[in-house]
Amino acid sequence: MFKRLLFCTVLACFASLSLAELPTVPTPEQAMRSAQASFPEYLELLSLPNDAVVPADVQKNALWLEAAFRKRGFTTRQLPNDGKPLVYAELARQPANTRTVLFYMHFDGQPVLPEQWSQKSPWQPVVKQRNAAGKWEAVDTARLQAAPLDPELRVFGRSSSDDKGPIMMFLAAFDALKAAGMEPRVGVKVLLDSEEEKGSPTIGHVVMQNKDLLKADVVLIHDGPMHASNRATLIFGNRGNTIVSLTVYGPKSPVHSGHYGNFIPNPAQRLASLLASMKDDDGRVTIPGYYERIKLSEAERKILAAVPDDEAAIRARLGVARTEKVGSNYQEALQYPSLNIRGMQSAAVGDKGANIVPQQAVAELDLRTTPETPPDYLVHLIEDHVRSRGYYLTKGEPTDAERAQHDKLASIVVGRGSQAAYTRMDSAQGAWAYAALKQASTGEPVRIRMMGGSVPTDKLVQELGAPFLILPLVNSDNNQHSYDENLRVGHYVAGVRTMLTLLRSP
Repeated sequence: MFKRLLFCTVLACFASLSLAELPTVPTPEQAMRSAQASFPEYLELLSLPNDAVVPADVQKNALWLEAAFRKRGFTTRQLPNDGKPLVYAELARQPANTRTVLFYMHFDGQPVLPEQWSQKSPWQPVVKQRNAAGKWEAVDTARLQAAPLDPELRVFGRSSSDDKGPIMMFLAAFDALKAAGMEPRVGVKVLLDSEEEKGSPTIGHVVMQNKDLLKADVVLIHDGPMHASNRATLIFGNRGNTIVSLTVYGPKSPVHSGHYGNFIPNPAQRLASLLASMKDDDGRVTIPGYYERIKLSEAERKILAAVPDDEAAIRARLGVARTEKVGSNYQEALQYPSLNIRGMQSAAVGDKGANIVPQQAVAELDLRTTPETPPDYLVHLIEDHVRSRGYYLTKGEPTDAERAQHDKLASIVVGRGSQAAYTRMDSAQGAWAYAALKQASTGEPVRIRMMGGSVPTDKLVQELGAPFLILPLVNSDNNQHSYDENLRVGHYVAGVRTMLTLLRSP
């Protein structure tokens, strides 16, 4: 069947499947029972602090997770990572002659300010429901075992959705398989990251050291929120992010704006003019070549246009009357590289301004990159553009000789960043995941060619050389990275069903 999928487009292939070919999965009732049975473990896992900067927290979580996976028949090991180990698990009962899926999730969480939370502690999970006034109020955790289960209940706690919820959905799916007397129809490996919230700075090294262990046919990433419509969501790629500092130089030291204004050029004014030259009034980057490598097929454009984004609601929520015109819709705009000013600084004394012509002005840019436009390509274009505006690029602070010879002086420094990554929408792996999602959910799944945000998939998938897909499972309004993070119980149960269908789809 996998070979057949290889030669089909996503839509045509799914349409050609007969009911007899659809995978047999545990019933919704079995999935519900396993989900409810897993809730005590879920609350226990949430009670473990998991700040990635605290090695002791990471180690406690790693030990707990190893025990939970072994309970389901997995072999496990910790992958050393300077005191913050990643956890690897592999199903001992691997089916013969099947493709292998590496499931990636993370168990670390963002830092917390406990006083911001509407509960005693972010590490003491609380089950809540909305009252008649629309406010969240705590209820007894026994409500999670009620029949019927209220899908609108939510579990509040750090990492409830990002990303311990999906980990527990995965474990509950294996409980449901065991109860139904079924086995997965794909090979199963699991990598649980301990530093995702820090950008996974060492994951490339860890993967390189364990490349044979982690070898798989596809990497499936369960992270992030579903589309705002809360329809089943499948994401085929993510943009990268590169930080660039652009400095324009003025006099060797700040000078009095009264004595020297109108005489000594102001680098802040020059920087503002330089930045303005990089974009037009429609928000399109005007630097030659910035967009020319992006080629969207008509099929891709149709899929992008079909994503149910309410652009009027987005404008109203953010308080803007008009959006930029990089793409013909929201999703299409995210397929192009961006150039964003994330900060500017000049002539400041602490948090106050000064009546001076400053010695320099600095703008920090973030470039959201795509696979077609990697960081070095975009930075080269920006450098050429700056030169075309009459600037001489220095390597740091200009020398006296450079100051004497050149009127306009600037420097560009490339900082940290991550690469974009992408799997073709008509790939066999995409068809497999799309078909499973369509069977597990009601309604047409949302397919996103490239999400706007950046996640550390590049270091993972580049080392493994495997295609990847992102399949988020949690409610879009989960407050991840913020206080009062939560997971809707209905999404938890639906996530278990989705996991079951993926595991049973050859």
